[in-house]
Amino acid sequence: MKKFPDFVPPTKVAFLERGPTLHLRQCVLGALDSDHEWTFEKGEIRIGSMDDNDVVVRDDTVSRYHCKIVCEDTGYVLVDLRSTNGTFINKVRIREGFLKPGCTIGVGQSQLRFSAREEEVAIVPSRADRLGGLVGGHAKMREMYSILERIAPTNTTVVIEGETGTGKEVVAQTLHERSPRASRELVVFDCGAVPPNLIESELFGHEKGSFTGAVMTRQGLFELADGGTLFLDELGELPLDLQPKLLRALEQREVRRVGGAKSTKVDVRIVAATNRNLEDEVRAGRFRQDLFYRLSVVRLRLPPLRERADDIALLVQHFLDSAPYNHGGDGRPRVRGISREALAVLAAYRWPGNVRELVNVIERAVSFADGEQIEVADLPDALREAPRPSPGRAVTAEPRPPATPRPPDDLLDGVTFKDAKERWVSSFERDYIVSLLRRHGGNISHAAREADIDRKYFRKLMKKYEIEALGAAGADDDDEP
Repeated sequence: MKKFPDFVPPTKVAFLERGPTLHLRQCVLGALDSDHEWTFEKGEIRIGSMDDNDVVVRDDTVSRYHCKIVCEDTGYVLVDLRSTNGTFINKVRIREGFLKPGCTIGVGQSQLRFSAREEEVAIVPSRADRLGGLVGGHAKMREMYSILERIAPTNTTVVIEGETGTGKEVVAQTLHERSPRASRELVVFDCGAVPPNLIESELFGHEKGSFTGAVMTRQGLFELADGGTLFLDELGELPLDLQPKLLRALEQREVRRVGGAKSTKVDVRIVAATNRNLEDEVRAGRFRQDLFYRLSVVRLRLPPLRERADDIALLVQHFLDSAPYNHGGDGRPRVRGISREALAVLAAYRWPGNVRELVNVIERAVSFADGEQIEVADLPDALREAPRPSPGRAVTAEPRPPATPRPPDDLLDGVTFKDAKERWVSSFERDYIVSLLRRHGGNISHAAREADIDRKYFRKLMKKYEIEALGAAGADDDDEP
């Protein structure tokens, strides 16, 4: 059993007054018979006699691909790759074992000295205004680009925090695409979109006959993501009774299917996302402290759109240039830009649904636009009627007592009390559901949570009143940039 070693501190991001810094672990290998030394920050280091290894050892007793060093959250692990003459730690032959600073690695007749080093690196904001699917030139976004570039090549576990619609899944995609795992699968699992009684089977798989309805053996998502990345969206929704099983899978790097008798080794990088404050969830007893610390090796915060309103113009142009709905058969965009007045309206809006809501607004505006640019008239009423700042003055909302809603006369005229009440309740329910969906950018899980009603019942109300979620019907995740 692998035990958590205390000799290598986890990688972490620290936000200080002088700017964010990143604590990076470095693997240092030195040849015992020379002064040659190699330093790596990547997540996997291959050793062998072939030229495409990270460390090439010219020795007839060394296999072409002899062994590898894997940087895990808990330390560095040496793994033998079925070499002919074996891999050794301090002259003890191993298949897999943790490396301690100062130990000797034996490959064939050659020996290497291992040491680990930690370096605190100041995060210098990138000069780019986009990275992968992420778009934005705000300082917080450019700092994030720099962090992503540094941690993408590693196996470090990452937790992405941010409001719904900010683009947490796009951050996960960017990490995966820039990692050595890019050629393998990025598997996405939404912890809040699957019934609790099915989550264990989805993650870990099941054997045939292990429960009612298990008519065949099925691999879980951990096995499907082997060699790649598993993205756990809405991590805060994971039921408390399943959290120890996830913790065990993370620590042991192995899973056991429901109804299975043996465990299967998996090589998976975990990236998780949440719109909740997990520290608050831990204090409230809804999230395990040990799992929180195991996952939070690097924590990234994705800023809401209202905190980077200067990026709106860049985002709008990005959507107009790349979105299929704005391109005809000739491949040229139908709408090429946005007027200053319309852009001012977008900049003044608070964007509760963040970038996802902006995507929906621009798609709607393109469908309404008559010319080559979006005008104020093409925007939804909710945006046009929102308060806008005067030149040199910020908008502040004065607190007002809530008004008592009054049913329209056509609900009351010529009907009994019972019928009028039913009509009024139906009208309220429809308006309430639409308002919640708009506020949460179409995310049904979050809208149902605010309403304090079951998600299935929320969907039932949507079906009753023929309401579709903003954007893709039934959206339950963060899938926009």
